[in-house]
Order: sequence, then structure tokens, then C-alpha cells
Amino acid sequence: MRFGLSEEQTMLGDMLNKYLEAESSLDVIRESCDNTPHHNEKIWSGLLAQGAHTILIPEEYGGAGLSMLHSETVSEVLGKHIAPVSYLSNAVLSPLAITLAASDSQKELLLPGLASGDVSYGIGLTDAIVNRENTNLEITNGKVNGVSTFVIGGQTADKLILGKPGTLLLVDSNAEGVTIKPMITVDKTRDFAVVTLENAPCEVLGKEGSAAQAMQKLLNAGRISIAADTMGAADAMFNQALEYSKERFQFDRPIGSFQSIKHIFAEMVTELEPCRSLLWYAAHAFDEIEDEATLLACHSKAHIAEVAKTIGRATTELHGGMGFTDLLGLHFWFKRIEVNRQLLGGPEIQRHFAAVVQGWAPEAITAA
Repeated sequence: MRFGLSEEQTMLGDMLNKYLEAESSLDVIRESCDNTPHHNEKIWSGLLAQGAHTILIPEEYGGAGLSMLHSETVSEVLGKHIAPVSYLSNAVLSPLAITLAASDSQKELLLPGLASGDVSYGIGLTDAIVNRENTNLEITNGKVNGVSTFVIGGQTADKLILGKPGTLLLVDSNAEGVTIKPMITVDKTRDFAVVTLENAPCEVLGKEGSAAQAMQKLLNAGRISIAADTMGAADAMFNQALEYSKERFQFDRPIGSFQSIKHIFAEMVTELEPCRSLLWYAAHAFDEIEDEATLLACHSKAHIAEVAKTIGRATTELHGGMGFTDLLGLHFWFKRIEVNRQLLGGPEIQRHFAAVVQGWAPEAITAA
């Protein structure tokens, strides 16, 4: 039995890869990073035209109704090209949040707008994972107060889906009492925001306190998608270093012919390639093996983050002094990997939740 991507999934990846090779050049990345917010509408419009944003939306609401493996394929290609778009919030987390937690009437109202691309969403889940001081969201009589940090895609969103333990709520970005400020990170290929809510009108998806199970699945989807994005970025850095080693000459020989350099590449390959099967299996388990889904999602995000960090450092150093300059642009991939490492919880937090699933640790995590 062969376990791998289907012909359809491979074709999807190839199609998006060709599109982004043409549209997401290093010059385009630089220009997008110089602008605020860091979201390229032209690239996003192309992804909308190809239907990449509809993968996880059920067919009855205008989506493709495909699997997490399809979505993982897209995320990996976007990471490879460090595409400056809000795919994670608009095409992965928000559709799943509505599908899993909302009432039937809410789904009928919200999902068609996502499927058509007419409405954009930001989503904040960090404060539902880690209890931070002064960030609790409190809902009273249809109004919400509090602060939500690390809202993915929050600067460009029409609507916001915000999480607190057991509850997902919907807020209009332009509603009274909603203040959105850019959240500055080293990764300028995506936009993040801090959202402050002062008696802002809100709508709970489903019923208050009923979204615990949906939240778990939502976090698993986020972990897998971020791991895929990281995988794509690490793979791109590896290939750039490999090509450089064939072109850079010392002592009348390409540096890639030196035994010490070969050893570095061999070690990177043996670290990176097993990550692919781990990622595929985690995406498969998300849809097919519920009992293993959380454990595999946590392990894939934690392990790939560690491997990518090593590869990011090694490939940058292999370029010598040039690797640290803006000329090659390696820092865009390096920074993407570093922010992905912490997004929705770093490796330590992922291992903690893996331990929770197995009954080895208490659930609560508190951070300052």
C-alpha cells in the first residue's frame, strides 16, 4: 500500500506552485513587506480565482468540500513561496470555525460569503490556548469586553472570529467599540493584529460554552497548516542552499563538492524528509482517525518547527556572508519559520498538549 498524495492533490500543488513562481517573486515579497498591512491583494485574488480558499468549505455552501490533505498541500506551497496572504485565517481556520461551531442558520448566512471571497476573516485563538493576564474576553448581553492578541489576518478582515475557552464569537471589524492595531512581528509576509473590545456587539457561534470540541479540532487544523507552511519554507531554503553550493566556487571547485558540505546537506535531508510523512499522516488523521488527530497535530507542529529552525540556520550559514544580506532575501523564509514556530504555541506548548491527550499532564497553561 502506497501512502502519499493523490494525483488530484499533486496537481493542485503543481498548479499553485506555477502560479506563485510567476506572481510571488522576491521583488513582490519585498514590496508587500514594505506596505501595511502585509497582504498582497493581487496574489490573493489569484488564489480566489483558483478556488484555493474553498477547500474546507462544505459543498452545500459553495465550497469544494475537500480534505485536510488538500489544504495541507496548499499551505506547503504558500510556505515555499512565503506568499504574503492571509490564507490561514480566511481559508483554513475561519471556514472550520463556522462549520464546526455555528448553528445551521449561521452557516447559511456566513459560509457563502467565504466561498465567494466577498468577505474576509481574521481569527484569534491564542488566548483560548494560554491564559494571559488582562486578555480575557467577557460576554454580557450580546456585548464583549477584553483584548485578543495575535489575531491572524486581523488588519485586513471584514469580520473577526475570536476564541475564549469553550466559546467562539463573531465581531464585525468596523463595529463600535472595536479597535484593531497592527501587531509587529519579524515576519512581514503576513498580518497580525491586537484587537481591543469595549462593549462591542458580538454574536456567539452556536451557544456560549458549547465550542470546546470544535475548538480542539480547529487548533489541530491550525497546527497542521502552520507545520505545512513551515515545511514548505524549510524545503525552499534547502533547495536555495543546494543550488548555491553548485554555483559558488572555491579552489576552482564548487563548494558542494567538499565532503564537509556534503555531510551538512545529507544531515538536513535525513531530518527534513521524514517530516513530510509525519505531516501527511497528521492531515490524514484529522479527517479519518479522530483518536490520534490531536496527538499527531501537536507532534507535527513541534517536530517540524525544530527541524526547520536547524535548516534555516544551516542554509543561511552555507551562503556565507551573503546569506545575512537582503540581496538574497533568505531572511524572509527564516523569519517565517521563526514566527510559525511560536504561532498557536511553540514546541514546548505543543508537547504539553500532546502529554495532556495521553493523560500525562494537567491541561491549564498560564503565561504573563
